[in-house]
Amino acid sequence: MNKVTKIIASIGPSCSDKKTLSKMIAGGVNICRLNFSHDTGNTQGKKIDTIRKISHDLGMPVAIMIDLQGPKHRIGNFQTEDKYKLTPGQKFTFDDDSTPGDGTRVQLPDSDVLKSLRPGERILLNDGKIEMQVDEVNKHSATATVIRGTEIWSRRGFNLPDTNLETPILTDKDRADLEYAITKSPDFVAVSFVQRATDIATVRDFITERTSAPIKIVAKIERMNAVENISDIASAADAIMIARGDLAIEAPFEQVPAISRHIIRECRKLNRPVIMATQMLSSMVDNEFPTRAEISDVANAAYLRTDSAMTSEETTIGQNPVNVIETMAKILSFSDNDAIANPYDWSRASDMPENDWSRSVSSMAYLNKAAAIIVFARDTDAATQISCRRPDIPIIAICNDEIIANQLCLPRGVFPIFNTQLFATRDAFNAARIFGINNGKLVIVDEEKVSLRTVE
Repeated sequence: MNKVTKIIASIGPSCSDKKTLSKMIAGGVNICRLNFSHDTGNTQGKKIDTIRKISHDLGMPVAIMIDLQGPKHRIGNFQTEDKYKLTPGQKFTFDDDSTPGDGTRVQLPDSDVLKSLRPGERILLNDGKIEMQVDEVNKHSATATVIRGTEIWSRRGFNLPDTNLETPILTDKDRADLEYAITKSPDFVAVSFVQRATDIATVRDFITERTSAPIKIVAKIERMNAVENISDIASAADAIMIARGDLAIEAPFEQVPAISRHIIRECRKLNRPVIMATQMLSSMVDNEFPTRAEISDVANAAYLRTDSAMTSEETTIGQNPVNVIETMAKILSFSDNDAIANPYDWSRASDMPENDWSRSVSSMAYLNKAAAIIVFARDTDAATQISCRRPDIPIIAICNDEIIANQLCLPRGVFPIFNTQLFATRDAFNAARIFGINNGKLVIVDEEKVSLRTVE
């Protein structure tokens, strides 16, 4: 139980086969992320079946997170595939005319964008390499001034950091993907480009109309207006993902670490797990070893007491995804132990409520030098809330429902066991022994009862 920060691995062409996935899971993967921006339908379904089979063969919970593409906006096409020159200060027009662009104008295929734009707002294209400022908007077009950027070409994605978009959170593609994914019983659904709490409500309604399974919703924080609404969004969602890639386009890059810390604090107060994502070990797409900066980035995720760190292209298309996972697990294990050896008592942090029951459980474990906290988990609430107090000792969750065990693969320091017999007999001692705890005190949480017992 060295690693308490969990690992979410993005699954792609480099790691879709059973042999590689088995090695990755054995190496430290807790959750497999399937990106529906790329493969969809039966292709993703086969991956889900493979992951479930490995989980059962290994006898360990492994969660599945599907990640919806969301309303990704792109400009239209130009007359040729060439790159068209841009000069700072020049005027450029975006309109609803499907005629190919000519270097001074191009189509915005999404009518809701034109409806949402306002003068003074920025349009960032090509991952922020091009910046324009809107001068004038009418029913069919918007005129902007080029601030920076030298070239533009067809189908560039764009971000609108100052704009409250009226775009529906679920596109037609998302609805079709989610409809299919629900039939495969995922544990988590990650929602892209969330702006407000009502976006989460829309997705939750879509899910509950189709299944009674308690599928958890992860809100991806990629837009600045989502950061501004973080408390409401985190309250509505079940977990938060800090998607630093798009966030670093919309926010000044120097602010992203501070924004991440702010989100982590809000999530802890609201008992929501938080995921650190994007470019954790991206140099390992092509290289055997990470950079020194990447090592520090992964370690910092542990020092900030995030719940999970996530891989992206380093596992989906990287040359050695197993090595990536083993490397990340090694860094997290050492950093988690270093953080524990020099603890900041998160359970007593000033922004935590004084009468919070999970704070009392954490304090009881700390004051009695307990070896573990044992939770009999009918749902994810108790174990997750205790985890958010960061007690720095293992939280062993005994579950009688497989989806609950899978979903508890996300919170920091929670080690789930899916075992109906242990749950029925309330056998905390045997649960502790499964994890090598043969003596010491245990804090046992069974619904509303909390007790202190000694295993020996």
